[in-house]
Amino acid sequence: MDIKQFERISKALGDPHRIRIMQQVGKSPGCMQCADIVEMIDLTQSAISHHIKQLTESGLLIAEKQGRNIKYAVDKDVVDTYTKFLQQLKG
Repeated sequence: MDIKQFERISKALGDPHRIRIMQQVGKSPGCMQCADIVEMIDLTQSAISHHIKQLTESGLLIAEKQGRNIKYAVDKDVVDTYTKFLQQLKG
């Protein structure tokens, strides 16, 4: 992981709503649609969409198009790489 990607992920995780979205999507056994997330988190659909866009652009969420819908899943490889990068910081 390069420093730019680390910074992008850190900024994406710097918002409590995005952390809650990551928690909800991570708990899901499959992929989640934006509408599913709206039902679980007390934010408007447009706010959820904005946060999902940030998480997707940082690489934390994977967007999978299924017909007319887009479903989201946590990219576990990116989260693992980010965690390893953080571990390296402590020496």
